[in-house]
Amino acid sequence: MKPDPVDKILAQWRRERPDLDVSPMGIIGRMGRLAKHLERAIQETFSEFDLTVGEFDVLAALRRSGQPYQLSPTELFNTLMVSSGTMTHRIDRLEQAELVRRIPDPRDRRGILIELTDKGFDLIEKAVEAHVVNEHRILSVLAESERETFTQLLRKLLVSFEE
Repeated sequence: MKPDPVDKILAQWRRERPDLDVSPMGIIGRMGRLAKHLERAIQETFSEFDLTVGEFDVLAALRRSGQPYQLSPTELFNTLMVSSGTMTHRIDRLEQAELVRRIPDPRDRRGILIELTDKGFDLIEKAVEAHVVNEHRILSVLAESERETFTQLLRKLLVSFEE
């Protein structure tokens, strides 16, 4: 298999600090580099729809919540693991673009819900289709069995952080 830039870093560390087992640097370093490449490749697709990754995430959360495509701001920021300030900024931009609207929460007189507009629904339908095609393209270098193994390993690592 062709070496990658992380291999060079590991070789340098092994030369300079042969007493250290730097093998975790290979895994973590590759994951970090991949995350940057993936974010760039994914953002390219979202840019076609004038969306950021974060804005797509809000629209996608509303869409996958099912009819009536409404969530509270708290449900949104908990689902997306962002601060309330970040969520407010995203909602403001999406509301200005008429992709979502704030409506009173019928279950809580003091609360509001964020609702996907028809325009937002149409946009997320197109954007999610393009996103899935892009993700299939990105992962096309892996065989199906490799994808399954990779999925299991990533799940195991993620669960260790999120429990």
